[in-house]
Amino acid sequence: MTTYYFSLLLVFGTLITGIIWAIDHWVWKPKRQAKIAEAESKSGLKLNPDQAQLLAPQSALADFSQAAFPVLLVILILRSFIYEPFRIPSGSMMPTLLVGDFIMVEKFRYGLREPVTRKEFLRTGRPDRGEVAVFKYPVEPDVDYIKRVIGLPGDRVVYSDKSFYIYTNCVPECDGVEPVQIAQAEQPNGDFYRNQLPLRRFTEEVGERQYDILVDPGRNVMNHDLVWDVPEGHYFFVGDNRDNSLDSRYWGFVHEDLLVGRAVFVWLSLEFEREPSSWLPQWVPTRVRFDRLGSIE
Repeated sequence: MTTYYFSLLLVFGTLITGIIWAIDHWVWKPKRQAKIAEAESKSGLKLNPDQAQLLAPQSALADFSQAAFPVLLVILILRSFIYEPFRIPSGSMMPTLLVGDFIMVEKFRYGLREPVTRKEFLRTGRPDRGEVAVFKYPVEPDVDYIKRVIGLPGDRVVYSDKSFYIYTNCVPECDGVEPVQIAQAEQPNGDFYRNQLPLRRFTEEVGERQYDILVDPGRNVMNHDLVWDVPEGHYFFVGDNRDNSLDSRYWGFVHEDLLVGRAVFVWLSLEFEREPSSWLPQWVPTRVRFDRLGSIE
């Protein structure tokens, strides 16, 4: 189930249980109370709760709605406007995020949106360069993607020899503007491989934000300089696993209406790798990676 359909189900579940709760509270409950009061008046005795329930029972549907509505309402508010959990399904953001990481996303960071149509009703901010953000995949908006934003509206982004150069806020006239290279400092190779070939690890610095990326020396997916001018209201996103990421270099820009929120921390991380001879099903985790819990750079 995509997050869109889950949101739709949550909204309708909250609406339906809320309507039933309201009808019960304002219509059915007074009738039950009147029936109980009439019986007490005739008998001269005060009915205990069990006797009152037996005489004027609350329907199972109303009882369920009374219990479910406040829970669903709280979940709806939290998930739609404050925080929403996501699970990382691929390695395109390694080493920052790994398969099996469960992250929390700040929904209010990039504006408050109605949960079904996603129409923005309160603008609270927009991404800063270097932030990791969740957004709706422009090619298939029902699908959520997570990448790092490096190009802001009005920027010219140049990709050359596996490095990015940013001409900040100069489009359409960028002649004479000095580009800013996203600074890289190579780190010792870590535990990341593709086809048994170690990936090179670099630390990038964008403003005051530092984060690590991976470069695959065995792949040369783009062997010539590429240039993108980021339109107004759009953003340029890339994966930290640079040569193994389907991102804005391939499918273009992300409109601000597709922004979901900023990834802020990893709250759970599960390891699923195991020996081929293992009898455990693939969906069973082998361990919890406690060392990965914490904020996302």
